[in-house]
Amino acid sequence: MTIRTRAFERVEEVSALPIYRDRKAALLTDFYQLTMMYGYHQADGQDQRVVFDLFYRTNPCGNGYVIAAGLEQVVWYLHNLRFDDEDIAYLRSLGAFSDDFLEELRNFRFTGHLYAVPEGTVVFPNEPLLRFEGRVFELQLVESAVLSFVNHQSLIATKARRIVDAARANTAHPNAPVIEMGLRRAQNMDASVFGARAAMIGGCVGTSNVLAGQSFGMAVLGTQAHSWIQNFDSELEAFRAYAQTFPDNVVLLVDTYDVLRSGVPNAIALARELEAQGRKVHSIRIDSGDLAYFSKRARQMLDAAGYPDIGIIASSDLDEFTIRDLLIQGAKITSWGVGTHLITSQGCPALGGVYKLAAREREGELEPCIKVSENASKVTNPGKKQVLRFIVEGHASADLIALDDEVIDPTQPIELFDPVHTYKRKTIRNFTVEPLLTPVYQSGELVYELPTLTDIQSRVEDQLKLFSSEVLRPVNPHGYHVDLSQRLWNLKHDLLLAQRPAGVPST
Repeated sequence: MTIRTRAFERVEEVSALPIYRDRKAALLTDFYQLTMMYGYHQADGQDQRVVFDLFYRTNPCGNGYVIAAGLEQVVWYLHNLRFDDEDIAYLRSLGAFSDDFLEELRNFRFTGHLYAVPEGTVVFPNEPLLRFEGRVFELQLVESAVLSFVNHQSLIATKARRIVDAARANTAHPNAPVIEMGLRRAQNMDASVFGARAAMIGGCVGTSNVLAGQSFGMAVLGTQAHSWIQNFDSELEAFRAYAQTFPDNVVLLVDTYDVLRSGVPNAIALARELEAQGRKVHSIRIDSGDLAYFSKRARQMLDAAGYPDIGIIASSDLDEFTIRDLLIQGAKITSWGVGTHLITSQGCPALGGVYKLAAREREGELEPCIKVSENASKVTNPGKKQVLRFIVEGHASADLIALDDEVIDPTQPIELFDPVHTYKRKTIRNFTVEPLLTPVYQSGELVYELPTLTDIQSRVEDQLKLFSSEVLRPVNPHGYHVDLSQRLWNLKHDLLLAQRPAGVPST
C-alpha cells in the first residue's frame, strides 16, 4: 500500500499534466541496458547493491557553470516505471529473453535510493548531480532515460541563462525580457516542450509553445506572422484588424515590406487612431534586417511622434553573442524573441553527462570502485559521495566532492587542493557548509516534494547571487574551485595504484 504523502500527491499532480499524462516510461531505454539486466538475471546477480553517479565533465558553450534541471522528469519516470502487457509482448517478440526474465520485468518497481541536486542549482564539472543506490537490476535500466532528461534540460536552461544575461546587459532596459520561440525549430515535440520548461528555468519570461504553457503554467505569448500582413490589401489595414481583435495587446510586425518607410509609419498612424479611443500600441516587432540600425531609427521615429512608451521587440536567429553585439552597437530593443539558437543550444548541442559505477557490493559491503582511462579526465571518482558548498560571507567560495560519511567542522579552517595540480591550495575559514545532494527516494519511497516552476526560477536567481561575476561571465570565465577531499583523493590514488598491472612502475 502506498502512503499518500504530500510528496506522493505532488508527483501524482505532475503525472497528470498534459505532457506527462498517459505516457509510458519502461521502454525508454537502450537495448543494451536490457541485455545487461538479463545477464545479471542469468548469473543470479540482479540483487547486487551498487552506486551510480550522474555527472558531466565539461561546461557547455564555454560557460563557467551549468544550471541543473530535469529532476522533475526523473521523478515522473521513476514513479511511473512499469512494464505493461504491451511492453512485455514486444520484448518477447525480440526472442532475446526468457519468460522468467520477462516476468521479473512485469513486477519491476524502483526500490532504491536517489539523492539529487535540486533543479535550479548552479553546478560544476565532475560533481554528482544524481546519486543512485540500489539493486544493479534497477539502476542499470534507468541510466539512459535519466541521462536524457538531465542532459537536455540542464543544457537548455544554461543556454537560456546565457541569452537572458546578454539581454539584461542593456543598461537602458536592464530587465529586458526574453521569450522562448523555438517550437518550429526543435528536433521533436518533447524537445520543444521540455526545452521551453528549461528555458523558463534559465530566466525566460514566456514561450510561444502552447502545449508547454498548458503543461507547466507558463505565460504563452505571440503576435502575428508576415502572412497576416500579406493577406490584407494594405499593411495599415492588417494592423487595424489585429488591434480590433486583440485590443489589449497590440503588437505590430513592421518588417513585412519596409521597416522605416512603411511599417513604423503605419504603426504610428495606428497609434494615433487608438490614442483617440483611449487605447495604445504596446510594441512593434522587427524580425529581419539590420536590427541595430532599424531599432535605433524606429526609436527616433516613435519618440518624435510622441510615443516613447512603445516597445521594440527583436527576433531573427538571435543568440547571446548577437544580442550582446547589438547592444554594443546601441540597439534600442526592449525585449527579445529567441528561437532556434536557444531551443537547440546551437553550437553546443549536448551536455555530455555520464552515468558511472562508483561502488559495488562485495561480501555484503559496498566497495568503492573506479574506472581507469588513458584520458585523465575520464578517470572516475570512487565511492558514495556528497557535494559540499562552502559559503563565506554570503558568497560561494568553493565546492568539495567528499565521501558521504565525512563530517566537516565549520569552526576549523579547511585546506582545499586541486585534485590534479595538488600544489594549488586554498584555505577557507569562517564558512558555512551547504550539502547539494538531497534525498529524493528512500527505499523506493518518494520523500522529496517537487517544487513548482516558480520556485525553481527563484532558486536560480538566489544561486547566481552566490557567485562572482568572474565565474558567471560568458566568455573565458574564471574557473570555480571544485576539489576532492583528502580522504577521497587518497582513496582514488590507492585504487589507481591497485589497478596498475604487476611489474609496471609508477610514473
